[in-house]
Amino acid sequence: MSKYSRKLQKLIDTAPKQEKAVLVSLIRQNQSDQEVEEHLEELAFLTETLGVKAVYRFTQRMEKPDIRTFIGKGKLEEVAAYITHFGVDMVIFDDDLSPSQMKNLENELKVKVYDRSLLILDIFLKRAQTAQAKTQVELARYQYLLPRLTRMWTHLERQRGGTSTRGGAGEKEIETDKRDIRNKISLLKGKLKQIEKQGVTQRKGRKGIVRVALVGYTNVGKSTLMNLITKTDILAENKLFATVDATVRKVVLDQIPFLLSDTVGFIRKLPTHLIESFKSTLDEIREADLLVHVVDISHPNFEDHIAVVNQTLREINAGDKPILLVFNKIDLVQTMPSEEEIMEMSEMDREEADFKDFNALSEAYKKKTGIEPVFMAAGTGEHVEEFRKRLTEEVKKIHQKIYPHYLEDQTVVWEENQNSES
Repeated sequence: MSKYSRKLQKLIDTAPKQEKAVLVSLIRQNQSDQEVEEHLEELAFLTETLGVKAVYRFTQRMEKPDIRTFIGKGKLEEVAAYITHFGVDMVIFDDDLSPSQMKNLENELKVKVYDRSLLILDIFLKRAQTAQAKTQVELARYQYLLPRLTRMWTHLERQRGGTSTRGGAGEKEIETDKRDIRNKISLLKGKLKQIEKQGVTQRKGRKGIVRVALVGYTNVGKSTLMNLITKTDILAENKLFATVDATVRKVVLDQIPFLLSDTVGFIRKLPTHLIESFKSTLDEIREADLLVHVVDISHPNFEDHIAVVNQTLREINAGDKPILLVFNKIDLVQTMPSEEEIMEMSEMDREEADFKDFNALSEAYKKKTGIEPVFMAAGTGEHVEEFRKRLTEEVKKIHQKIYPHYLEDQTVVWEENQNSES
């Protein structure tokens, strides 16, 4: 062995080890295997977004969760055996766990246990950039963790007295941690109030100008669309919650100025604590004059995503806003072929194909909601002019109500020039 090889052997790998997780989901009554698989795919995507590798998935069909450990005794033993054999670091559930369930599971499995809400909160904490977003997420996380502190999060050893005190056992460290967290929650609430005061002042300065907010399920292309309209470079990734902080930009279309905001994406089972803590950020949606609801039409569950977004909008008292519905990512779907092309296809190809008939879809949504959707691909710029035209029309309608005589002088001058030329 050479001297160089011996030196290489002494090198220590300092790269952080990627944690491994198993995913667990209950199959409820009337829930199809396909629906369960789609939910697990989303959970796996969330897990990867946090930087954790999902190595296996467990499912169990139960009418209702076990009150003690969420899953049944047999399934719990199966999960525990897998964790021990393959050295898994954590278990992630696709539902929320009660404090007692989380405590019992960690006692049984001897690894960290995450539920869906805690997973999303940690992703938000990782993604947050501004002081406001960081404070909001940190507050939500502490509020969620307070009743769920277990030995995986604390040492639980008893503190012992110092030199001048008795040598008996003191309070458990978990009690100290709880007290520290309560103090942090109090400090974060005070900090957030100060930040919200600044936000209120900023929003007051925006009165008198039309405000448009991009909304939609996470990872539907809102940030890409924002970059396309505003010519800016906001982070746009193929990851869940790539955008956590609300971004506001001024846009002028056809001499009409308006403010466009890119807001955090919604998701199935969005944690209640997070919605409450993100009040000031969600005010961008509540106070908007127009919502641009962006939908990933290439996703097989896009209709469920629309329902989730509409439900969340109702929960934050923004369900009655005017909406421009945008079906994005049309470049990733198969459009309806002609009758001749369909006849040339084999029966198997016809059954496996997932064609989208844009005309039929447009008519259906227009009949159902009264909204005529726009079809486009923000990533490639396809049909962007049609979207720009519709957005301008909607903004002009609202702007006209605020300033009924706006651009009146310019119109008169143009007519006079026309008459003089004739």
